[in-house]
Amino acid sequence: MARRRKKGRPVNGWIVLDKDYDVGSTDAVSKLKWLLQAQKAGHAGTLDPLATGVLPIAFGEATKTVPFLADAPKTYLFTAQWGVATTTDDGEGAPCATSDARPTEADILAALPRFTGAIEQTPPKFSAVKIAGARAYDLAREGEEVELKSRVIDIHDLRLVEAPDADRAVFQAVTGKGAYVRALVRDLARALGTEGHVAALRRTAVGPFTEADGVRTKDLEAMPAPEDRDATLLPLDAALTGLPQASIGAPEASRLRHGQAAVLSAAAARGVRAGEAGEIASVLAVAGGAPVAICSLDGLKLKPVRVFNLSE
Repeated sequence: MARRRKKGRPVNGWIVLDKDYDVGSTDAVSKLKWLLQAQKAGHAGTLDPLATGVLPIAFGEATKTVPFLADAPKTYLFTAQWGVATTTDDGEGAPCATSDARPTEADILAALPRFTGAIEQTPPKFSAVKIAGARAYDLAREGEEVELKSRVIDIHDLRLVEAPDADRAVFQAVTGKGAYVRALVRDLARALGTEGHVAALRRTAVGPFTEADGVRTKDLEAMPAPEDRDATLLPLDAALTGLPQASIGAPEASRLRHGQAAVLSAAAARGVRAGEAGEIASVLAVAGGAPVAICSLDGLKLKPVRVFNLSE
């Protein structure tokens, strides 16, 4: 039986979307997939509809690199509104608690160390966390009581940017996997003796991707044809800057592309290990400057884990 031809163009690479306000991540992916007429697309790291900023979208073979961004740090710039808690911990929800207390700048600065490093956090009830196979936000919207377990997350850095008035404070945070800024503001407000929610949220970086790489949907829409939008693509290995690289020849590349292990020269293996501390979990095999496969390294042997099917 003949293989069914995939609909769309074989587009490979990344677009770092500067997502607009009030647009869901899934809707953003669908829009860009349509604009590029791409066969396949997916995003790395959900961004709340009311948040703006960096939403990396992978196309084609680049979708194979999405898992390698899962643990990448994410940077946020956000505004906390003191005095009012909401059902969603942001401006979309209804007020559910109020407080007349307002923290001073000194109070805020003194509290930040308690929310830096490995901390325990309970996700918001309106979140993508799954409970018995269902998303928490779907259950919450249906009026069900949502009980989420706390978990340990990492806040690599948290700093006060400014406190423009008694009701608001602007922060910058660098977070690890699974951290919720909405929950961070909720918990920080309570630690300061008040209530609070996120009034504005912008993600400025995900791993190697920053807002300087960002492309707006309206700018893509202004381009006349899908092929014109290819100029905004970053290479598929742009998400893999943290992986050591192994330069291989054509015979080794062919073996990896066919799912077979390839052997590195001793010199190439030394080059991979140079400057690398500890055990190397993954290596990007590159031939002629083009990515071939993400591999595990066992001595001198490269074993393919994810192979890129790029036209040569």
